[in-house]
Amino acid sequence: MTQQRDPIRVMVVDDHPMWRDAVARDLAESGFEVVATAGDGEQAVRRARAAAPDVLVLDLNLPAKPGVQVCKEVVGHNPALRVLVLSASGEHADVLEAVKSGATGYLLKSASTEELLDAVRRTAVGDAVFTPGLAGLVLGEYRRLAAEPVPAPDAGEPGAPRLTDRETEVLRLVAKGLSYKQIAERLVISHRTVQNHVQNTLGKLQLHNRVELVRYAIERGLDDA
Repeated sequence: MTQQRDPIRVMVVDDHPMWRDAVARDLAESGFEVVATAGDGEQAVRRARAAAPDVLVLDLNLPAKPGVQVCKEVVGHNPALRVLVLSASGEHADVLEAVKSGATGYLLKSASTEELLDAVRRTAVGDAVFTPGLAGLVLGEYRRLAAEPVPAPDAGEPGAPRLTDRETEVLRLVAKGLSYKQIAERLVISHRTVQNHVQNTLGKLQLHNRVELVRYAIERGLDDA
């Protein structure tokens, strides 16, 4: 008998009530479990911690506390939480700031309902989802950041955490910009196994999110391997 999966738990944060309610309704009607909504940044942080959603659909322009700060705080509190920014702004600076704050993806509000639903599903399983044209920008920023070294564990140092061959292989493909689904297909393993490898690697390297992980990998040339 096929085991039924639990619905993806989603929280919607937007300061415009009609937009917020419409997004929440579309998600609920498509089988997602909308566990909370919020209209300002302070409320968003409190409710995200209490409701523990799988995915936070987050606007950046919020009263009380900006969306990027909300993202930093909720991801810092729960690194497993995925944040999908849904914004009217396609400005590169806004996109990059959101990603640096821990957002997994960035979608413009001009996206269709079907695109939003697909983005939430993909975000929930760990894929990086971006409005077309923005993915290349983000990967370029990863590479720029990699040119500015920061203290990080060095796998070659005595006593440093050692990654397994499979973890290193997954890390290399993450650095090349592949989604978790693409990595699973490439390595002929399950999507869940890819997620587990990534989470184990984050823990070993004491990193917090995909942005830091890609930066770490690019600094070590794994994207060129």
